[in-house]
Amino acid sequence: MDLLGFTDKLEVLGLLVGAFLVLVGLGTLSGLPWETAASTMAGVTQVIGAIVVIGIGAALAWIARSGGNPA
Repeated sequence: MDLLGFTDKLEVLGLLVGAFLVLVGLGTLSGLPWETAASTMAGVTQVIGAIVVIGIGAALAWIARSGGNPA
C-alpha cells in the first residue's frame, strides 16, 4: 500500500509526531514563558525544555524520513 508516496505507515507517523513536537516547542517559545513565569528559573527551565522538545521532534522526523540509516 502506497500512502502519499510513503511505503511505510510508521514513517508517516514519525514525521507527523516530529512535526507536532517542533510546533509545540515553537508555540511554547512564542508564548514568552519568561514573561509569565513566577521566577526567572522557571522561565529558563521552560525555554530549555522547549528547545529540547524542538530538537527531539526534529531528530524524530529526520530518523523517520531517513529510515534509520545514517546519513
